[in-house]
Amino acid sequence: MSSSLVETVDVKAPVSLVWELWSDVTRWPRFLTHVQRVDRLDDGRFTWWLALPGTDKYFTAELTEVVPEQRIAWKVTAGTRHAGVVTFHRLSDTTSRVTLQIEYEPEGLVEHLGALTNLDRTVANYDLGQFQHMAEELASPS
Repeated sequence: MSSSLVETVDVKAPVSLVWELWSDVTRWPRFLTHVQRVDRLDDGRFTWWLALPGTDKYFTAELTEVVPEQRIAWKVTAGTRHAGVVTFHRLSDTTSRVTLQIEYEPEGLVEHLGALTNLDRTVANYDLGQFQHMAEELASPS
Protein backbone atom coordinates (compact mmCIF):
# COMPACT_ATOMS: atom_id res chain seq x y z
CA MET A 1 0.00 0.00 0.00
CA SER A 2 1.46 3.31 -1.10
CA SER A 3 0.96 6.47 0.96
CA SER A 4 1.33 10.12 0.12
CA LEU A 5 1.28 13.41 1.90
CA VAL A 6 1.20 17.05 0.87
CA GLU A 7 1.89 19.81 3.40
CA THR A 8 2.30 23.55 2.87
CA VAL A 9 3.57 26.44 4.98
CA ASP A 10 3.76 30.18 4.29
CA VAL A 11 7.01 31.76 5.45
CA LYS A 12 7.62 35.45 6.15
CA ALA A 13 10.91 35.42 4.25
CA PRO A 14 11.91 36.06 0.63
CA VAL A 15 11.96 33.01 -1.64
CA SER A 16 15.72 33.49 -2.19
CA LEU A 17 16.39 32.98 1.55
CA VAL A 18 13.94 30.09 1.81
CA TRP A 19 15.63 28.37 -1.15
CA GLU A 20 19.10 28.99 0.27
CA LEU A 21 18.17 27.43 3.62
CA TRP A 22 16.40 24.37 2.19
CA SER A 23 19.07 23.66 -0.43
CA ASP A 24 21.82 23.58 2.26
CA VAL A 25 21.89 19.92 3.36
CA THR A 26 23.87 20.75 6.50
CA ARG A 27 20.78 22.52 7.89
CA TRP A 28 18.29 19.66 7.35
CA PRO A 29 18.82 18.02 10.78
CA ARG A 30 17.91 21.37 12.38
CA PHE A 31 14.35 21.32 11.06
CA LEU A 32 13.65 17.70 10.02
CA THR A 33 12.71 15.90 13.24
CA HIS A 34 14.02 12.40 12.62
CA VAL A 35 17.07 13.31 10.53
CA GLN A 36 20.30 12.76 12.44
CA ARG A 37 22.60 13.71 9.59
CA VAL A 38 22.84 13.96 5.82
CA ASP A 39 26.01 12.99 3.98
CA ARG A 40 26.59 14.39 0.49
CA LEU A 41 27.95 11.64 -1.77
CA ASP A 42 28.30 13.89 -4.82
CA ASP A 43 26.41 16.82 -6.40
CA GLY A 44 23.23 14.82 -6.89
CA ARG A 45 23.20 12.07 -4.23
CA PHE A 46 22.86 12.11 -0.45
CA THR A 47 22.62 9.53 2.32
CA TRP A 48 20.16 10.39 5.08
CA TRP A 49 20.48 8.86 8.56
CA LEU A 50 17.17 8.74 10.46
CA ALA A 51 16.27 8.00 14.08
CA LEU A 52 12.72 6.62 14.15
CA PRO A 53 10.77 5.08 17.05
CA GLY A 54 12.14 1.59 17.55
CA THR A 55 14.68 1.72 14.72
CA ASP A 56 17.37 3.68 12.95
CA LYS A 57 17.20 3.79 9.16
CA TYR A 58 19.07 5.24 6.28
CA PHE A 59 18.42 5.85 2.63
CA THR A 60 20.31 7.19 -0.33
CA ALA A 61 18.43 9.70 -2.46
CA GLU A 62 19.21 11.08 -5.87
CA LEU A 63 18.10 14.52 -7.04
CA THR A 64 15.91 14.17 -10.13
CA GLU A 65 15.19 17.85 -10.70
CA VAL A 66 16.59 21.09 -9.31
CA VAL A 67 15.20 24.44 -10.45
CA PRO A 68 16.75 27.17 -8.28
CA GLU A 69 14.21 29.04 -6.13
CA GLN A 70 11.39 26.86 -7.54
CA ARG A 71 11.70 23.10 -6.87
CA ILE A 72 13.82 20.22 -5.66
CA ALA A 73 12.71 16.66 -6.54
CA TRP A 74 14.29 13.37 -5.50
CA LYS A 75 13.87 9.63 -5.50
CA VAL A 76 15.41 7.01 -3.25
CA THR A 77 17.92 4.64 -4.83
CA ALA A 78 18.70 2.57 -1.69
CA GLY A 79 16.93 2.09 1.64
CA THR A 80 13.47 3.29 2.69
CA ARG A 81 11.58 3.72 -0.59
CA HIS A 82 10.02 7.07 -1.37
CA ALA A 83 10.11 10.02 -3.75
CA GLY A 84 9.22 13.64 -3.25
CA VAL A 85 9.35 17.24 -4.30
CA VAL A 86 9.60 20.54 -2.43
CA THR A 87 8.34 23.59 -4.28
CA PHE A 88 9.02 27.22 -3.44
CA HIS A 89 6.58 29.96 -4.40
CA ARG A 90 7.11 33.72 -4.21
CA LEU A 91 3.98 35.27 -2.70
CA SER A 92 5.54 38.72 -2.29
CA ASP A 93 8.98 40.25 -1.80
CA THR A 94 8.87 39.15 1.84
CA THR A 95 6.65 36.04 1.86
CA SER A 96 7.08 32.58 0.36
CA ARG A 97 5.13 29.33 0.27
CA VAL A 98 6.86 25.97 0.70
CA THR A 99 5.00 22.80 -0.34
CA LEU A 100 6.30 19.33 0.49
CA GLN A 101 4.92 16.31 -1.36
CA ILE A 102 6.09 12.75 -0.60
CA GLU A 103 5.02 9.37 -1.98
CA TYR A 104 6.25 6.40 0.04
CA GLU A 105 5.85 2.71 0.78
CA PRO A 106 5.34 2.22 4.54
CA GLU A 107 7.60 -0.50 5.93
CA GLY A 108 7.02 -2.16 9.29
CA LEU A 109 4.44 -1.54 11.98
CA VAL A 110 5.53 1.98 12.96
CA GLU A 111 5.38 3.36 9.41
CA HIS A 112 2.04 1.64 8.66
CA LEU A 113 0.56 3.09 11.86
CA GLY A 114 1.99 6.50 10.98
CA ALA A 115 0.28 6.38 7.60
CA LEU A 116 -3.02 5.09 9.00
CA THR A 117 -3.21 7.60 11.86
CA ASN A 118 -1.87 10.58 9.86
CA LEU A 119 1.11 10.80 12.21
CA ASP A 120 3.29 11.17 9.11
CA ARG A 121 1.36 14.34 8.20
CA THR A 122 1.68 15.65 11.75
CA VAL A 123 5.45 15.15 11.68
CA ALA A 124 5.74 16.76 8.22
CA ASN A 125 3.65 19.71 9.40
CA TYR A 126 5.81 20.08 12.52
CA ASP A 127 9.00 19.94 10.43
CA LEU A 128 7.70 22.62 8.07
CA GLY A 129 6.87 24.73 11.14
CA GLN A 130 10.45 24.30 12.38
CA PHE A 131 11.72 25.36 8.97
CA GLN A 132 9.36 28.35 8.97
CA HIS A 133 10.64 29.45 12.39
CA MET A 134 14.29 29.15 11.32
CA ALA A 135 13.72 31.07 8.05
CA GLU A 136 11.69 33.83 9.70
CA GLU A 137 14.32 34.26 12.43
CA LEU A 138 17.01 34.74 9.79
CA ALA A 139 14.80 37.04 7.68
CA SER A 140 13.84 39.41 10.48
CA PRO A 141 16.20 42.31 11.15
CA SER A 142 18.04 42.05 14.46
